[in-house]
Amino acid sequence: MHAFVTVGSTRFDALVKHALSDVVIDVLRTKGYSDIVVQCGNSDFDRSVYTLEGDTWTRNLEGEGSIEVWKFKPTLQQEYERADLVISHAGSGTILDVLRLKKPIIVVPNPTLLDNHQEELASALAGTGHVKAASVQDLPQAIQTLDPSTLVPFPSFDGSRFREILDEEMGYS
Repeated sequence: MHAFVTVGSTRFDALVKHALSDVVIDVLRTKGYSDIVVQCGNSDFDRSVYTLEGDTWTRNLEGEGSIEVWKFKPTLQQEYERADLVISHAGSGTILDVLRLKKPIIVVPNPTLLDNHQEELASALAGTGHVKAASVQDLPQAIQTLDPSTLVPFPSFDGSRFREILDEEMGYS
């Protein structure tokens, strides 16, 4: 199985370092994820155990599996589609893209951002059952206890609802 970790366009050193830690890799492997891809953005991590091939750092895992780390790609859509699990910063665009694909997602808010909007979004979506929210420190436990079948499917986009809201606001209804 395939796990994808993303920090989007932000710098989130704590999530990248923890996602690449032995404890998180071990719990992912225990849950059946052999291939791990990390989009690190501009975050720092210990590159000493990785081999640089083009724009990607790679590391083979003992037994089966590998880890790939890279900074940016023009789109993450292909990564979302092939992922069996997404672990993400709490960026609204990333979360919506993953939820629309009906993929299980663990959302990790970045506490270093100004106004803490990521924490609010993660809490709201976790409260409705669409995502599992975790702190960086709680990530191993979140992975271990995640049961994707308990996540509530995100509703499909309904364009008519937008029109109804717009009509209400404009006084047409």
